[in-house]
Amino acid sequence: MRVRCTVNGVDRTADDVWEGESLLYVLRERLGLPGSKNACEQGECGSCTVYLDGTAVCACLVAAGQAAGRDIRTVEGLAPEGGLDPVQRAFLRAGAVQCGFCTPGLIVSVHDLLAHNPHPSDPEIREALAGNLCRCTGYEKIMDAVRLAAADGAGAA
Repeated sequence: MRVRCTVNGVDRTADDVWEGESLLYVLRERLGLPGSKNACEQGECGSCTVYLDGTAVCACLVAAGQAAGRDIRTVEGLAPEGGLDPVQRAFLRAGAVQCGFCTPGLIVSVHDLLAHNPHPSDPEIREALAGNLCRCTGYEKIMDAVRLAAADGAGAA
């Protein structure tokens, strides 16, 4: 099957898509966007979080055919060309990036949180990130990054 969608503002087409393929597979392997990571393939880790029509979803749980005609925004599409999104900058400044495997999903999730709640409390941050697993940081640096991004006005737009 052929899947046509808009990815990061650009009309894209993936050909010969198998009915059982996930949106994550199409993004990474067919469209060459490796930012979203393939970790659990069960929607448990959050590493593949992307926006689908403005809603944060685990791309591994979305059948590729469900993305046809829809708007997808990946971690690659958050920042302006050649720059970093404020959330990405905050993660770097706070040292919240270690192995980097969970980072793309966390950044999209934090971006989504701050778009809806520009000044979240710590319990609200924890709730928003509950679907994202990290094996390296112990989460404190991630919490610092979210607080830093919020203080810098990352959610205001």
